[in-house]
Amino acid sequence: MAVIVTDHLSKHYQVHKKEPGFIGSIKSLFSRKYETVKAVDDVSFSINEGEVVGFIGPNGAGKTTTLKCLSGLLYPTKGKVSVLDFIPFNRKSAFLKQISLVMGQKNQLWWDLPAMDTFLLNKEIYQIPTGQFEKVLGDLSDRLGVKDILHIPVRKLSLGQRMKMELIASLLHSPKVLFLDEPTIGLDVVMQKTIRAFLKEYNQAYNATIILTSHYMGDVEALCKRVIVINFGKILYDGLLSDLVREHAPYKIIKIILSEKIDEKKLPEFGETRSYSYPEWEVRIKHENANEIASKILKQFPVEDITIEDPQMEDVIAGFFSANKKG
Repeated sequence: MAVIVTDHLSKHYQVHKKEPGFIGSIKSLFSRKYETVKAVDDVSFSINEGEVVGFIGPNGAGKTTTLKCLSGLLYPTKGKVSVLDFIPFNRKSAFLKQISLVMGQKNQLWWDLPAMDTFLLNKEIYQIPTGQFEKVLGDLSDRLGVKDILHIPVRKLSLGQRMKMELIASLLHSPKVLFLDEPTIGLDVVMQKTIRAFLKEYNQAYNATIILTSHYMGDVEALCKRVIVINFGKILYDGLLSDLVREHAPYKIIKIILSEKIDEKKLPEFGETRSYSYPEWEVRIKHENANEIASKILKQFPVEDITIEDPQMEDVIAGFFSANKKG
């Protein structure tokens, strides 16, 4: 069942254009020129209950604007939006109690007070029964391993610990739909993995529908089977992440550690050499030829170690955008 539906959603802005310098400022007092910026332009998609969907694109692509329309923070210029059978921008209490928007660069915690104070405030805002509040708080704090720091002032917590508290504050009312905008931004690699693991567990335990935007492709790769790719306000792709990889990165990377130097003239026979600096050799080959080529390399060269890897997700997405440049 679809819980999120957009039908030809658009959000346009009128932006003032001013000529540079003092003269430009004087002219703008008497005659202002505007241009229309199409932040979101005729976007349509639907997301079913329990899905985790990656919403990806470069800066300024329209990701955050779309999430704000879906959560009711922005009124669309045109088109229709439905979330849990509600029209988001009506901001009805019954709707707000079933969604949550987590923005990695924004916070709701009070800096000088323990996170527990924010949790108690949210309990009253969302009218969460005491028994349910204690049960959910216990579950979330256990999953994130933060039970011992709930009463420490937020300013004394690390960035990773604060992000965990932000997630708890946003999930205490057990929302059915979760909008995540760059939830791991600024976090170290270990903390990114911790947050990903938690979100995966949360989705499975609560069957929450999640839309995730992130510039860290590791987030998308770890959590999302389906991705929606957006750029210049338009959807360029909506489908399985695996299909996107297969179409735009139909190759594998073979990394070889050699035990002896080899004749470099023979390297082109095996594929596209990405780099060679003894003892390391890296070659790119077609996906379907990976095992055959690896076998030949093992037979013909003194190999100390060899690995076959998929391309980095960042490279796949970069290749996709390169193939779909505007204009």
